[in-house]
Amino acid sequence: MNINLKLSPKQSRDLEEAATEEGITMEEAALRAIELYSSRRKSTLLESIEKIKTEDSELLKRLAE
Repeated sequence: MNINLKLSPKQSRDLEEAATEEGITMEEAALRAIELYSSRRKSTLLESIEKIKTEDSELLKRLAE
Protein backbone atom coordinates (compact mmCIF):
# COMPACT_ATOMS: atom_id res chain seq x y z
CA MET A 1 0.00 0.00 0.00
CA ASN A 2 1.34 3.40 -0.94
CA ILE A 3 0.51 6.52 1.03
CA ASN A 4 1.51 10.15 0.88
CA LEU A 5 2.67 11.50 4.19
CA LYS A 6 2.58 15.25 4.70
CA LEU A 7 5.17 16.33 7.24
CA SER A 8 5.88 19.72 8.67
CA PRO A 9 9.32 21.11 7.88
CA LYS A 10 10.46 20.22 11.41
CA GLN A 11 9.11 16.68 11.16
CA SER A 12 10.84 16.26 7.82
CA ARG A 13 14.17 17.49 9.25
CA ASP A 14 13.78 15.23 12.29
CA LEU A 15 13.02 12.22 10.11
CA GLU A 16 15.94 12.98 7.84
CA GLU A 17 18.29 13.35 10.82
CA ALA A 18 17.10 10.08 12.34
CA ALA A 19 17.53 8.28 9.02
CA THR A 20 21.00 9.71 8.54
CA GLU A 21 22.06 8.72 12.06
CA GLU A 22 20.86 5.16 11.44
CA GLY A 23 22.24 4.98 7.93
CA ILE A 24 18.84 4.18 6.46
CA THR A 25 16.38 5.85 4.11
CA MET A 26 13.72 8.23 5.36
CA GLU A 27 11.12 5.67 4.28
CA GLU A 28 12.73 2.97 6.43
CA ALA A 29 12.97 5.39 9.38
CA ALA A 30 9.26 6.18 9.03
CA LEU A 31 8.38 2.48 8.84
CA ARG A 32 10.42 1.76 11.95
CA ALA A 33 8.69 4.60 13.79
CA ILE A 34 5.29 3.17 12.86
CA GLU A 35 6.31 -0.31 14.00
CA LEU A 36 7.65 1.06 17.29
CA TYR A 37 4.45 3.03 17.89
CA SER A 38 2.29 0.00 17.13
CA SER A 39 4.23 -2.34 19.41
CA ARG A 40 4.27 0.16 22.28
CA ARG A 41 0.54 0.78 21.89
CA LYS A 42 -0.22 -2.94 22.03
CA SER A 43 2.07 -3.39 25.03
CA THR A 44 0.42 -0.48 26.85
CA LEU A 45 -3.01 -1.93 26.15
CA LEU A 46 -2.06 -5.37 27.47
CA GLU A 47 -0.50 -3.83 30.59
CA SER A 48 -3.69 -1.83 31.21
CA ILE A 49 -5.86 -4.92 30.84
CA GLU A 50 -3.65 -6.83 33.29
CA LYS A 51 -3.83 -3.95 35.78
CA ILE A 52 -7.62 -3.90 35.60
CA LYS A 53 -7.80 -7.68 36.03
CA THR A 54 -5.59 -7.45 39.12
CA GLU A 55 -7.00 -4.35 40.77
CA ASP A 56 -10.65 -5.09 40.02
CA SER A 57 -10.63 -8.87 40.33
CA GLU A 58 -13.37 -8.94 42.98
CA LEU A 59 -15.62 -6.64 40.99
CA LEU A 60 -15.05 -8.69 37.85
CA LYS A 61 -15.98 -11.88 39.72
CA ARG A 62 -19.22 -10.32 40.94
CA LEU A 63 -20.10 -9.07 37.49
CA ALA A 64 -19.50 -12.53 36.04
CA GLU A 65 -22.08 -14.06 38.39
